[in-house]
Amino acid sequence: MALLNAFILTYDRMRRYQGAWHLEKKLVFPANVLLESENENVLREEINRHKEISDGTRPVLRMTWEEEKFLSCLCGKKKHIEMSRGVICRGVMQVTEGPLEGMEERICQINRHKRLARIQASKSREAGYILAGLEIMEKSL
Repeated sequence: MALLNAFILTYDRMRRYQGAWHLEKKLVFPANVLLESENENVLREEINRHKEISDGTRPVLRMTWEEEKFLSCLCGKKKHIEMSRGVICRGVMQVTEGPLEGMEERICQINRHKRLARIQASKSREAGYILAGLEIMEKSL
């Protein structure tokens, strides 16, 4: 069987409008669908055979085992990254709850205003970043 599963990944983020904070779901990889297969070669042949499905401008990229494991840890079986919460104590970020707990070393950038974190998804790829919801509950000196 060429294709086991096709899905999209989503993440929670907070947005403020109408005077209140609202939890929204956003796409981790906009305009991309993830395909799961036990045999990559058979899947590539099937995709090439049915080129009319896509416009042919976006290449099929292979996810590394490291990236797959990382996303699996973050998303679990739900294919969704829930909101994380944390604190900054003496300049050190600590995630106290959520899927980013224990992954502080992968957090490259925090936007406290938008309640988002930029996460390094892959140590091998230069542009391997994803966004995830992260709310900083407290900052102390």
